[in-house]
Amino acid sequence: MMRILRNSIPQKVNQREHPWRLALVCVMQYMSDLSDRGAVEALAARIDWKYALGLELTAPGFDSSVLSLFRSRLLTGGKEKLLRL
Repeated sequence: MMRILRNSIPQKVNQREHPWRLALVCVMQYMSDLSDRGAVEALAARIDWKYALGLELTAPGFDSSVLSLFRSRLLTGGKEKLLRL
C-alpha cells in the first residue's frame, strides 16, 4: 500500500504530509465526520491525533487544501479504493 500511496504525492513532501499520514488523517476525518478544515484543526489541537500519526506535540499542522489535493491524486490514479472503510 505504501508503494501505491507514494505515487499519489509529489516527490518533495513535508514530513507531516507523508502518504500514510494523509491516508490516516482521511480515515480519522471520516470517522469524526469532519470537514477538511476541521480535520486540520483537530490535528493541530488533539494529542490523540498527533500520537496516532507519530507527530511531535509541537508539530504544526498543514493547510486543509493538502487533504483535497491528496484525495484528487488518489482519484486520478484510480487508488480511491484504498481509503474505503
